[in-house]
Amino acid sequence: MLLRTTLAIALVAGVLGIPAAAPPPSITWTPCARDATAQCGTLSVPADWGHPKGPRIDVAVARRLATDPAARVGSLVFGPGGPGDSGVDRITVGMDRFSPELRRRFDIVSFDPRGVGRSTPASCPPGLPATRPAPILADQGDFDATVRFNQRLYADCRRQTGELVDHYDTRSAAHDLDALRAALSERTLTFHGSSYGTLLGEMYAELFPRRVRAIVLESAMDHSAGTRGFLEPQARAVQDAFTEFAGWCQTTPECALYGHDVRTVWRELLARAERGELGTVTPWDMRVTAFRAFYLPNWRDLANNLATAYAGGPFRAVQLPPVPFPVFCGDWNLPVRDYRDYADMMRRLAELSPDMDYPPAVFAATFCLGWPKPIANAQHPLRIDGLSTPMLLLKSRHDPGTGDSWAANVARQAGRDAVLVTYEGWGHGAYGRTPCTISVVDRYLIDLTVPARGTTCPAPLP
Repeated sequence: MLLRTTLAIALVAGVLGIPAAAPPPSITWTPCARDATAQCGTLSVPADWGHPKGPRIDVAVARRLATDPAARVGSLVFGPGGPGDSGVDRITVGMDRFSPELRRRFDIVSFDPRGVGRSTPASCPPGLPATRPAPILADQGDFDATVRFNQRLYADCRRQTGELVDHYDTRSAAHDLDALRAALSERTLTFHGSSYGTLLGEMYAELFPRRVRAIVLESAMDHSAGTRGFLEPQARAVQDAFTEFAGWCQTTPECALYGHDVRTVWRELLARAERGELGTVTPWDMRVTAFRAFYLPNWRDLANNLATAYAGGPFRAVQLPPVPFPVFCGDWNLPVRDYRDYADMMRRLAELSPDMDYPPAVFAATFCLGWPKPIANAQHPLRIDGLSTPMLLLKSRHDPGTGDSWAANVARQAGRDAVLVTYEGWGHGAYGRTPCTISVVDRYLIDLTVPARGTTCPAPLP
């Protein structure tokens, strides 16, 4: 009967000249190569959503089905961070991020956003990104060299990738996310974004407010920020993280620097690195290593690392993960006029962060210099036209990455369409930190229980 009815509708539509509705997108699920207990597939989407009948690209997707089908709520889509993190890897090897209750009640789904991982990344000359100039510039010559490098990198990548390189932005990825929602046969979207993945959730809520069931934004990005609004909050945040670490060492015998002045040790090691006395380790490497330790946080290992180097041993440097520049540069216009403008900015960041001097995210001030304008997804205050359920924003009080202010800014822009919850602790990301943070998010996602405004979760020491 259903088949005859469908055929009849199609025949009538053809006779009357009514265009037939486009079939919903679909995914063919097969066991993942890395873990056959998970399912993997690809979603075909337009390369340019402004021309949906043009060339298409494949977005890599993965999922794990709810462990209790009788209690299943629907599909929960996770938005990975970075930019550059793989959502497919999150499903195949990182499911401990989700509570047993979420895994019981939802199919957990994620994907590699366009331009990332397995989802049609940019094709660039091998080895060229590795020759990028250092992010800390010394003079106008360094500034000009960085601009030339970025222009060459963009031109060479566009020559090999084609115009797709201009459509890797997160606004385009939000359209991909809506196609994924449809392919999952979900009328509305249930979404949890972390770090850079929150920008994906924000863009989706702005573009498709009537298709939102629930959105969690954990460690939110503020996409209204200009150059200083991007860097200065992060300088304050990384200084706050250093201060918290130093205070822990001052009062905790288990810290390898207990009994030492942490700031004195830190400055001495920075001076040694500047003189080349730590081998190939530079002051930039030291700051990035400390920043990554604050992210977790992992104060104990950082203290051990610093104490070993202070005593004459090696310093174990950690690098920032690579960032897919077409994604970042498609989302952020962070203009810096010239070296003088850059130097003024660095002085301001050093005032805000006297121990770290500047946040490692300072690379953002140089990463996209020379990028073609206008960009695909320029910054603007978040504009949402009414959600059936307010978004839940979750932030850490002492977050070295997105800081304490960005989530508050997003919540203020969203108004009644957002509720902000604060974890009174440390590190980047808060969901799995304590039973309180897990319960707040799980109840929201499962039952649509919106926490009271001003809700906080206490924190144990790291």
